[in-house]
Amino acid sequence: MLNLFNTLTRRTEPFVPIEPGQVRLYVCGMTVYDRCHLGHGRMLVNFDVLYRWLRTTGYAVTYVRNITDIDDKIIERAAQNGEPIQALTERMILAMQEDLARLRVLPPTHEPRATEHVPGMIRLIEVLIQKGLAYSGQNGDVYYSVRDFPDYGKLSGKSLEDLRAGERVARDEFKRDPLDFVLWKSAKPGEPRWPSPWGEGRPGWHIECSVMSECFLGAHFDIHGGGHDLQFPHHENEIAQSEGAHGHAFVNVWMHNGFLRVNDEKMSKSLGNFFTLADIFEKFHPEVVRFFLLRGHYRSPLNYTDGHLEDARQGLNTLYTVLRDYPTVMGSVPDWNGVAEGAFKRALDDDLNTPEAVAVLFGLAHDAHRGEVGAAQRLRALAEVLGLLGSAPVEWFQRGAGLTVQAGDEDQERIEILMAQRQAARARKDFSTADQIRQALLAEGIVLEDKEGTTQWRRS
Repeated sequence: MLNLFNTLTRRTEPFVPIEPGQVRLYVCGMTVYDRCHLGHGRMLVNFDVLYRWLRTTGYAVTYVRNITDIDDKIIERAAQNGEPIQALTERMILAMQEDLARLRVLPPTHEPRATEHVPGMIRLIEVLIQKGLAYSGQNGDVYYSVRDFPDYGKLSGKSLEDLRAGERVARDEFKRDPLDFVLWKSAKPGEPRWPSPWGEGRPGWHIECSVMSECFLGAHFDIHGGGHDLQFPHHENEIAQSEGAHGHAFVNVWMHNGFLRVNDEKMSKSLGNFFTLADIFEKFHPEVVRFFLLRGHYRSPLNYTDGHLEDARQGLNTLYTVLRDYPTVMGSVPDWNGVAEGAFKRALDDDLNTPEAVAVLFGLAHDAHRGEVGAAQRLRALAEVLGLLGSAPVEWFQRGAGLTVQAGDEDQERIEILMAQRQAARARKDFSTADQIRQALLAEGIVLEDKEGTTQWRRS
């Protein structure tokens, strides 16, 4: 049985879906004012593994991952760029989709945008006002009254007194309590706006996820996920909104991945250690990045360095090197009665223990290297569950072996011509010329490998 750590209860529990055989999953997606950074990549890859594993083990999954396309940061960035807000968000959404496709992150079942659900947000705010959980301020904003929701703080595990003393609580003279948060923002000059019972304005950030999750998954669903930084205040506020409006449980299992650090420091533009996925893809293949992320448990802190990425690249190359000896082997549906398959399943059933699952892959690679029948096929089948080993081994090594060195068509054609010339020299026993061609290619970083009467090339 799948066991997951539930942030709400602070323990690992057997996962039991609300409806047998069906899983409803919601993950907080991107605020599209900039390119995805490595921390975003970690969160999205982790929940991609959850999505893949649920489907692999037979569940029908409805996966919703939202896009925030209206927000203070978006408005500010568009103004800085001197471009319309929609032009910025469309450009960033396309860039996000490109980055995630390269990371082999599967698209969700639904990917709603906040601007498509403003009427639903207005309706939910009206319900909260009717129930005495929200109020209009003199500035035209609408606030949630935290003190009137008794369970506030149950996700973060802090009392109201602890939270009031926290640094993340913004002071606002129009609030009844410093912890109260904005549900609706009154329109300011030059900002997007929608009509509402409280005047023209736009929704606050937290209300959108309560509305979009209910629209696609219902008012009570199985799993809600996101980065650790969203636990408070965003997810705490979602609970207050949804449970306050409906009077029953909102989500059964809350999942949060751990922080990502860069060279043992918090990633920050001010520290000069802020990396977008696009930045990293210039040096390392996206599959190397995915492999690096999966070598750490999703709830544990993860430290990024170029050295760690290089180590991940070498590890991935070890797996591809084994598969290169089995060029025609394709993946298949895993036989969960096998010893390796059973160990792999136990690892992922244990709160998505991907480091242990990756260790199983290396065990199968060892078996395949020794010539064990079927080991290479089993390796590919299990790797596919993690979204790994998706390239043809020969192409992997010819296109940089995990570095983003790309062999263009002209370059590849030239290499193959030289290989043919070398083969002809060997056939006429002109081994001096054949060796000169090998050494010339090696000087360019091209390694020729002769095996069983054929020659393949790869980048060193």
